[in-house]
Amino acid sequence: MVTIFAAMERRRITIHGQEIAYVAAGSGPSVLLIHGMAGSSSVWRHVIPGLAEHYTVIAPDLLGHGESDKPRADYSLGAYATGLRDLLIALDIARATIVGQSFGGGVAMQFAYQYPERCERVVLVDSGGLGNEVHPILCALSVPGAEWLLPIGCAPALRHIGDSLVRWLERRGWRPGPVTTEIGRSYASLADTQARRAFLHTLRSVVDHIGQRVSARDKLYLQSELPTLIIWGTRDRTIPVEHGIQAHSTIQGSRLELFEGAGHFPHCEQPARFVRVVHDFILSTRPATLSHARLRSLLARRDASRAFDVISPPTIIA
Repeated sequence: MVTIFAAMERRRITIHGQEIAYVAAGSGPSVLLIHGMAGSSSVWRHVIPGLAEHYTVIAPDLLGHGESDKPRADYSLGAYATGLRDLLIALDIARATIVGQSFGGGVAMQFAYQYPERCERVVLVDSGGLGNEVHPILCALSVPGAEWLLPIGCAPALRHIGDSLVRWLERRGWRPGPVTTEIGRSYASLADTQARRAFLHTLRSVVDHIGQRVSARDKLYLQSELPTLIIWGTRDRTIPVEHGIQAHSTIQGSRLELFEGAGHFPHCEQPARFVRVVHDFILSTRPATLSHARLRSLLARRDASRAFDVISPPTIIA
């Protein structure tokens, strides 16, 4: 079934009693876009039109984000992966290329791990879940008590001062770049009490005071069975580019595209190149067909090799 959407349609659907907002556009093979923490589907606005020329593009606001409901709920990677699986089923989309940025990259890898039969390819954009390091501000916000301090930082008076400063700078010729714009959008979204609560639950599910505490590195050998594209901004200050380089060296057959001069949002900073790279990747790879038998074989082989590695050599008694 080929679904055709008008350009950038904003839609809503109710799943398990929760309303999920999403953007849909285009027709053809399906591409699912997953935004990062405190973000929304709007972060993909620069690339959806270009991708929709070739694909059915679905970009949801994750539960707790954007215009979707923000209940007291499970905001773990696994819960998000299940929610996206259910969204695809509700939209009658059997399989898709999964694209995830930042926290959304972690969700994308979790989706591929839980539902490989629904995943044709994976695109990781400045992805979380590939190493310990993360911006110190996120570590600070994960500690107990941050829920009492964050509302102060998001108070209307402070946001008004910040907006006034931005307008003052703009009158003097300064224009915020894409990274500044997206960080500002994320910050503004936390003014809402429910969004702030969902953000903290989501953050603490993957980050603590030391850094990222959830890692996909022990499962990346399975990722080698899926066509994988890794995109990273070389000037990312949120998650270091070294994570992407190391993941590329671990995931056999993966493709690495470094966006020189870009930060944490390369799809916003260099959208034309982003669309071109993703389109070429999809055209040049075949959709994965990871069967249950193949997955079982990989798991068994990995466990056997590890067991062999830890066996102590026999003791020889003279």
